Amino acid sequence: MASIGSTMMLGREAKSLATLRIKSKPFPPPSPPDVSLLQANVRAPSMKGSQTTSNTSVEKQLKLLDPRDDMVADSFFLGKVEKDSRIFSQNFTIRSYDMGPNHTATVETLMNLLQETALNHLRNMGLLKEGLGSTPEMSARNLIWVLSKVHVAVDHYPTWSDEVGVETWIIPSRRNSLAIEWIICDSWTGQTLTRASSMFVMMNKETRKLSEWPEAVKREIEHQYIDRPPLLDKDNSRLPKLDHTKMEYVRTGLTPRWNDLDINQHVNNVKYVAALLESVPISFLESHELSAFTVEYRRECAMDDVVQSLTSFCHETIDQCFHLLRSECGHEVARGRTQWRPKQEKL
Repeated sequence: MASIGSTMMLGREAKSLATLRIKSKPFPPPSPPDVSLLQANVRAPSMKGSQTTSNTSVEKQLKLLDPRDDMVADSFFLGKVEKDSRIFSQNFTIRSYDMGPNHTATVETLMNLLQETALNHLRNMGLLKEGLGSTPEMSARNLIWVLSKVHVAVDHYPTWSDEVGVETWIIPSRRNSLAIEWIICDSWTGQTLTRASSMFVMMNKETRKLSEWPEAVKREIEHQYIDRPPLLDKDNSRLPKLDHTKMEYVRTGLTPRWNDLDINQHVNNVKYVAALLESVPISFLESHELSAFTVEYRRECAMDDVVQSLTSFCHETIDQCFHLLRSECGHEVARGRTQWRPKQEKL
């Protein structure tokens, strides 16, 4: 199973996002930015020979600094509750360090935004007691959330300085799991960029065994459910079992570092995705981008684990791959399925 938050260093993927630790009390909102000088530049006529900033550039700066009434300024715990109080939204600006070799936000960036918004949703509901997502009743029983399955579809990747809005809500699920949904949109055009569905289960922090939901925890959360179907993976079908001896591409010797572990002492769900993709050929990554993926988390990954990443292309279509993450002692850690599309030529 995968933890809700941490980082891992695996093979080629050497970048990780810094995550803000959620405290028991919210930070006060920052003062609104002073945009008067920028507004004056927009209104002032250009003078021959002057070195004034172009109106286009200034207007872009204003767009980033002066959020509309129905928006949130940035990612510093300024998320808001929508008209339906069970839906939580938060805006983020894509920074230069969020991008990868495709000149767009990486898959890890998008998944970190999902994680951050889900945690702030719990915090906004008053259910964040300690750690990463544990409610008061969970903390009293030494329980933590672990991600069991995630399905993500990326219609379009944001790029540097884009402002994106993330909405999240909880839907009813099976008896011992929590289903969280997300949509990432362009904050200014409303275009849907990413959709995601997930399944969380509980684990005892000391025994590292899965736990049934205590009734007290159910009572904390059930009033937040929204009766909607999942955005993705509506049939909740399981990925097929994979034979590691028949996988086409293998990358061995992948290990986490001490500083890559989270407060729950295991590796984050986001880094499992990075590890699964480690065995995808570079030549394929140079010509394709990830459009959708499903990951099933089968086992914890800790600091002392050495894992292998294995990939095979689907025989019916080259745009689909199957992935396996297994420990070198033979335990299955995670399995995945990815969909790809050819990269568009940049104009």
